[in-house]
Amino acid sequence: MHKSMGASLYVPANHKDLLQVANGEKLPQARSLIFCTEDSVADRDLGWALFNLSVVLENMLPEIGAERFVRVRSPEVLARVLTMPGARKLTGFVIPKATRHNFEVYYRLVRDTDHMLMPTLETADVFSEREMEAFRDLLQSPGVRSRILALRIGGNDLLALLGLRRPRGMTIYRTPLGPVIARLVTIFRPHGFMLTAPVFEHLDLPDLLDQEVTEDIAYGMVGKTAIHPSQIVPIEEHYKVKPQDLAVAHAILDENSPAVFKMHESMCEVATHRAWAERLVAQSHMFGAHGAALMNIERENT
Repeated sequence: MHKSMGASLYVPANHKDLLQVANGEKLPQARSLIFCTEDSVADRDLGWALFNLSVVLENMLPEIGAERFVRVRSPEVLARVLTMPGARKLTGFVIPKATRHNFEVYYRLVRDTDHMLMPTLETADVFSEREMEAFRDLLQSPGVRSRILALRIGGNDLLALLGLRRPRGMTIYRTPLGPVIARLVTIFRPHGFMLTAPVFEHLDLPDLLDQEVTEDIAYGMVGKTAIHPSQIVPIEEHYKVKPQDLAVAHAILDENSPAVFKMHESMCEVATHRAWAERLVAQSHMFGAHGAALMNIERENT
């Protein structure tokens, strides 16, 4: 069963405090960190960024609470990072602009490691249902499937391909990407692939961020990319489980429950809603529940 990831924070690989962030000394609230060597690093700074990253990987603690990834710039950068002492401490890699045409080059490099992969869907291929189905089929091939942690949706790159920028007054789902994201959900989710939502780039619109994360979750997104530490808590607040939903989930998972029953004025069907209930309980263990209800419900079910 796939777990929710919550907020994944991008940190440029040339950031002066990268080691403190990587070791959880700074931003200890982050549960998913992505050290970026791609868009957030200028071409002229790449050499320094990779040197900085090599020092960090060698000196970072083997295990902390957060999962740590590197967003590589190219297969050449991935090959270089894999030779750095300490690369084995990474959970895995984010592949930029992933398509069925370039994925195998990246995959071959990590095939004999334990690293997980998060391909980013952010090229013109995303607008082709046929291309996305072909890419899905490739990702389902033996050996590959178990290495795909999630697929990340690169909203800004996709909007740029359309000559657009996200408006300040509406969520991503009210732009031309709304139907695109919906189609990605229906192509990948039924086959067990999880998706994470695009960045929200406006740091001064917290109410709109709240609205968008609500919609992310309604679309089945298991996490959202954060571009600033101030976004972590607001994003993950939405991944806290509502007490009423958690009570329903426990009832659905109760072996003594009837096949169909009514609870809180909604129909609950054990066979249909079991996967949702299992995911919700796992999510409550990771992010908690609103208020003190989680402890009470847990106590009642022990």
